[in-house]
Amino acid sequence: MSTAHGPDQVEIRVQGHLDERWTSWFDGLTVELEADGVTCLRGRVADQAALHGLLGRLRDLGIPLLSVAVVPPPPQQSGTEGTQP
Repeated sequence: MSTAHGPDQVEIRVQGHLDERWTSWFDGLTVELEADGVTCLRGRVADQAALHGLLGRLRDLGIPLLSVAVVPPPPQQSGTEGTQP
């Protein structure tokens, strides 16, 4: 899953609200609660094996999975901001 930019950022959405204490169970992903009763886990994963491990933990806990997405990296900065040609 890692690219030339490093590990990929993922977004995993699950049904229900998880407490932020679950962050340690999900390798440091951020836990964001949404108004519609969905929890969004976001962060970097090293590779496919790490992603499958996270998904396995959700399965083992009986947490309904809604979606998994790789979030594109932010655009690269050229380092020439604020200079005139």
